[in-house]
Amino acid sequence: MKTYLLPSRAASDPADLTGASDDENLETQEDLNPPCVLVFNASDPSGAGGLAGDALAMASVGAHMLPVVTGAYARDTAEIFDHFPFDEEAVAEQARAILEDVEVRLIKVGFVGTPEILSTIAETASDYPDLPLVAYMPNLSWWEENQIEPYHDAFRDLLLPQTTVLVGNHSTLWRWLLPDWTGDRSPTARDIARAAGEHGVPYTLVTGIVLPDQYFDNVLASPQAVLANEKFERLEAVFSGAGDTLSAALAALLASGTDLTAATSEALSYMDRCLDSGFRPGMGHVLPDRLFWAQTEEDDEEDGDASPADPADFALPPHETRH
Repeated sequence: MKTYLLPSRAASDPADLTGASDDENLETQEDLNPPCVLVFNASDPSGAGGLAGDALAMASVGAHMLPVVTGAYARDTAEIFDHFPFDEEAVAEQARAILEDVEVRLIKVGFVGTPEILSTIAETASDYPDLPLVAYMPNLSWWEENQIEPYHDAFRDLLLPQTTVLVGNHSTLWRWLLPDWTGDRSPTARDIARAAGEHGVPYTLVTGIVLPDQYFDNVLASPQAVLANEKFERLEAVFSGAGDTLSAALAALLASGTDLTAATSEALSYMDRCLDSGFRPGMGHVLPDRLFWAQTEEDDEEDGDASPADPADFALPPHETRH
């Protein structure tokens, strides 16, 4: 994790001893700034995924998220009950305002709710053809079938042609991109990458491929070849938010200038650590701890025999004002 400490622009003197101009000082500061990633995603009150998950994962690997809210889930830690999309013009105005102000290194798209919003995002991305785009397709089985199909169609036709890296679970991508698969075996990551490539996607990261002995494989592939893979042991828990965590970390690392294969390996390792340190805040699923690196080390906990603070120590004093 990197920490950036920048002086206030108001504190810089144009006539300082370096003789640097305002423009040169600004360029130097911009070089030190964390890379900015424009994210289209929904608000998730559980914190399992959505913009909350994106923000924590991206900050953890050194990027600054520019969140564009596309709607809001009604959900708890166990299940999604509904989703309420924003008007597409509200989404367009959010993106337009920040893009005119901040230099964006990459665009990341999560679940955005409607074909109309997908169209708005595709139109926005087309104005910035040099920006890489990371797209994540989550499992939509909680949604009504008559909503899933048009959303999948719009994502495939409008967004995939502009997508640099598509991220998704093996089962989810298989059923979406290869609905008529009739082979005796499950499609491989390359089969899925080829299907995505037919719509213009050069790289696909396929996660959760079931292996023997309680392992999962995660494979980065192009239509031509497998580029990288990482295997992890299956954890004995049901998680929510793993895909958002992985795609956000990958987007942040790519925005930082890390090459694709290295960024994929780092993002997968980060996700595995988040899941290994997962916690259950409610009565539902386990959530990734995206700030696992900030937890107190065991060695620190062993130093000293101080007893835990009494919650009463932090209570407000009694209000003794008399009227």
